[in-house]
Amino acid sequence: MAAAQDKEFSAGDYVVYPTHGVGQVTGVENQEIAGHKLKMLVVEFPKERMTLRVPLTKATGAGLRRLSSRKIMETALKTLKGRSRVKRTMWSRRAQEYEAKINSGDPVAIAEVVRDLHRNVGQPDQSYSERQIYQAAFERLAREFAAVEKIDEQQATERLEKVLRAA
Repeated sequence: MAAAQDKEFSAGDYVVYPTHGVGQVTGVENQEIAGHKLKMLVVEFPKERMTLRVPLTKATGAGLRRLSSRKIMETALKTLKGRSRVKRTMWSRRAQEYEAKINSGDPVAIAEVVRDLHRNVGQPDQSYSERQIYQAAFERLAREFAAVEKIDEQQATERLEKVLRAA
């Protein structure tokens, strides 16, 4: 079982951890915690200046996954072009739903948040919390898009903004 998981992620791989976004595997460490020897997958998140150590046996259960395929990213981009589907519920309830979608790590769900909260020129301004959630979703989507397309984050941001303006 553990041998199969060793092969699943290797140093240099880009991975997505649902609550933190895109990171890079830097290696596997052996650690002893409370008398138990564990193999830990070490994932760096340079944007957050954070290193995460996840027990190999729990990595997939914790939601750690490889980058999305190009096909999934295309679906996310199509989602950005779709019509906004803002529910007429209280903002606090919608905000919780948006946060859950962002933390799911699913690029299509994150694209839904970006689409629903995007404001074009001439539309009313967003509240502070709407801007915060929009920004978090946009950055998360841009980072994974950049990693999938093998471009830098700035180029990814520009391409996503172009898609949103065209929608």
